[in-house]
Amino acid sequence: MNSLPPVIHVAVHRPFYSTLDYSYDPKSDEIPTGSRVEVKLAGRSTVGLVMGHSPTPTLADPKKLKPMTKLMDSEPILDAHLVELLTWSAQYYHEPIGEVVFTALPVLLRQQRPLNLPIWWQLKPTEQNPTADLQRAKRQLALYEWLKTQGGYVSEEAIAAWAGTGWRVVMRHLVEKGLVESTTLPPAQIEHIAAAPHLTLTDQQLDTVGHIQQTIEHPVLKPILLHGITGSGKTEVYLRVMAPILAQGKQVLVLVPEISLTPQLLNRFRTHYPHERMVCLHSALTDQERLQSWLQARQQQVRIIIGTRSAVFTPCPDLGLIVIDEEHDLSFKQQEGFRYHGRDLAIKRAQMLNVPIILGSATPSLETLHNATSGRFHYFHLAQRPGTAKPPSVQLQSTRGQSLRSGLSALTLTEIKQTLARHEQVMLFINRRGFAPVLKCSACGWSGQCEYCSANMTYHSRQGKLICHHCSVEKFVPEQCPHCGHHHLLTQGQGTERLELVLGQTFPQTPIIRIDRDSTSRKGALAERLQQVHDNPTAILVGTQMLAKGHDFPNLTLVVVLEADAALMSSEYHARERLGQLLVQVAGRAGRADKLGRVIIQTNHPENPALLTLLEHGYTIFAKQLLDERKRWHYPPFGYQALIRANAPELNEALEALDKIAEHLQLLGLGGVILLGPTTAMLEKRAGRYRTQLLLQSTQRKALHKLLNYLTQTTKQLKFPASVRWSIDVDPLDLT
Repeated sequence: MNSLPPVIHVAVHRPFYSTLDYSYDPKSDEIPTGSRVEVKLAGRSTVGLVMGHSPTPTLADPKKLKPMTKLMDSEPILDAHLVELLTWSAQYYHEPIGEVVFTALPVLLRQQRPLNLPIWWQLKPTEQNPTADLQRAKRQLALYEWLKTQGGYVSEEAIAAWAGTGWRVVMRHLVEKGLVESTTLPPAQIEHIAAAPHLTLTDQQLDTVGHIQQTIEHPVLKPILLHGITGSGKTEVYLRVMAPILAQGKQVLVLVPEISLTPQLLNRFRTHYPHERMVCLHSALTDQERLQSWLQARQQQVRIIIGTRSAVFTPCPDLGLIVIDEEHDLSFKQQEGFRYHGRDLAIKRAQMLNVPIILGSATPSLETLHNATSGRFHYFHLAQRPGTAKPPSVQLQSTRGQSLRSGLSALTLTEIKQTLARHEQVMLFINRRGFAPVLKCSACGWSGQCEYCSANMTYHSRQGKLICHHCSVEKFVPEQCPHCGHHHLLTQGQGTERLELVLGQTFPQTPIIRIDRDSTSRKGALAERLQQVHDNPTAILVGTQMLAKGHDFPNLTLVVVLEADAALMSSEYHARERLGQLLVQVAGRAGRADKLGRVIIQTNHPENPALLTLLEHGYTIFAKQLLDERKRWHYPPFGYQALIRANAPELNEALEALDKIAEHLQLLGLGGVILLGPTTAMLEKRAGRYRTQLLLQSTQRKALHKLLNYLTQTTKQLKFPASVRWSIDVDPLDLT
């Protein structure tokens, strides 16, 4: 009787909630976990990743088991730790395992082709002089002496150009003698930049660095929250805490929320550690650049890895520290596809490896603050700005009954004029790009609505277009009302473009620098505009959230916040937390040097209790009040949520799909889980599809995940029309 073949468990890029089993010949090469393989699926060849092994098949009929086609990698591209992390992530977020695995891989590794990377060579360090041993091997000696003159790694193309044909045999002999070594990556270059003088730390910073270093030497580690007011020098603390980690030869992974922050942060790290190799991983890189940086981290050619959300999956074989900067930021949460939270997965990764992790923010998320106050996280607070810098003064300015010029009050315009007269900078913050959010007819009331979304299209004057900020559909602005033919079309409200125009007319001698997604879409445009800010000590900055995060403008002394009221009126329970974080972060741009900063918040609701608490008592008391409210309603972090979304071309199809899911879950028994809905989403229609949602809430995490497991394991029983799409979002942060 023939013995049954061994099996590999393979994740493929398909919506399967479990791996697929394939057999392989145990007499051939070993098939290691974490390596890519080529397999047949539905008669077509596809790439998969090996997630594990079994000595025998689990199928009832082993004859149905298909053999693996071929092994694509000579060594695993993912180590055992990352395979374990991805497996856990798929289970926690109830996501198809292939979607998780292939999200974590660079695009070029998802393709059905081997890694044909060029090889680079260099001399191995040795205390002996091998020249005498090579006297009888003249070609070996010549190649050895030439490599010595090159210094560092040399490409195969350069070697072939110098040595001609047959050089590989010569090189093999040098390898056998232990005189040269190779790598499949180009060497990570150390840029020749001048080291910045290390700043003198304040007593509070020194104490914090000392206490954090003591904490991370403990055998059992807990995450560390570094809560520092804006401008308190959190980055400098990160840099000092990293020093002993790097001295041990270990790697440091730094996650930031936005691409816009990475160049500035990267420069800080490079000037502080000019002799360290580092890479930056973000979505603006080409596929080849991303693969190269990913592989350099994997082969420990670099020891500092800075990246946005997806960099949490970067292989770091000798990881010694993880830092999450601006941990509260919503950008760490993936909102499409595999809906993971980069911060939470970083915490899980640190726990698995028992390495320290630091979460830094001036406005920590309510979940992180709760973990700190309950003792799950260590807590350190930086409450002072270095030197003579002081926190800015903040003023609520009522706009009720006032005549506004493009949203600006007369008092605000006077404050701007006085600030510019002192040759200082002003920032106007409005979280809306474009010229105006509404274009309407003064005769019949027609407005430019998107035909694919339940939202108005935004008027962009420079392009002469109406653009939907939800689905990106564009239309040229009509010359007359499409409904009644009237020629007088009016704009209502304002965005960054309108503010830029009005301020340019009001202050014609002052540079107006607009920073939003439209003005910085071209590669290098953001760096150019930030340079303009530093080159013009007297200037007006106009922008969206891009200006609120992490930037340091020493001559900026006045910040004006426009239209902050929308979040106060929102029924979405995350809205006030985000408003508080945004106001504190925007206000923190003012008065960063030795000049006193001022912040004006224009509002129609100056008596709002949340605003008053934030301004009079600070973010910590404000957050505590929000936590008390959430506790009463069993909202996170005092409860657990998952949002099941469905969308379809017709509203009734999407609602019926969620009705069917709700009935299906009730068959199991909810076990303490509350179902809220189904209902339409706040933005009911987007990109031509109607959106609905079903919220699951429980005070017990285990009960919630049991129900979701049941749903994903029995999903084949739910037969939806082909037009319906549905998804699960665990720990949702956006209920709109």
